[in-house]
Amino acid sequence: MNTLHLKKTNFLLLFAMLAFSFSSYAQIGGWNVDLEKDCNEALSEMIKKVGKLQTFKDKAYGYAIYPKITKAGLVIGGAGGKGLVYKGGEIVASSKLGQASFGLQAGGQQYAEVIFFENQDAFERFKSGKLKFNAQASATAITEGASADFSYQGGVAVFTMVEGGLMVEASIGGQHFSYDAVQ
Repeated sequence: MNTLHLKKTNFLLLFAMLAFSFSSYAQIGGWNVDLEKDCNEALSEMIKKVGKLQTFKDKAYGYAIYPKITKAGLVIGGAGGKGLVYKGGEIVASSKLGQASFGLQAGGQQYAEVIFFENQDAFERFKSGKLKFNAQASATAITEGASADFSYQGGVAVFTMVEGGLMVEASIGGQHFSYDAVQ
């Protein structure tokens, strides 16, 4: 098999994986009960591993949680997942996360991500689609017993927890979000 054919095959496989990840949550009657359950479980697991996240949750103006983001890449990569947005402890919107990347990367993984909003301004930037992470942005990885000094940057704090897979690359640069208010 020649190199060009192998690259095309890898690209098609990546595209198929991303298409599946974007459509893997079927909504029934406009609301996805399983997504709500998955969001609660993912955030509970993160808090269990790093207790300080409870303080972020309690004091944050709001937060978005994506319980399962699928990421894959071989030079060209992408990630996608669905989540929910909370404000005042209540679900206010559903959200989709998308990410495209190019560079030194290989593999695939699934992870959960939570974004805490320190104040109304940060929340409104997210809500209006103006919150985007640049190529140098990174998240704090949640690991068992982690005890780092966490802080907000630009009004947001981002935490990720790997669920499976192996990926040589760990940035959140290029992420884009949708905000679909609950009716």
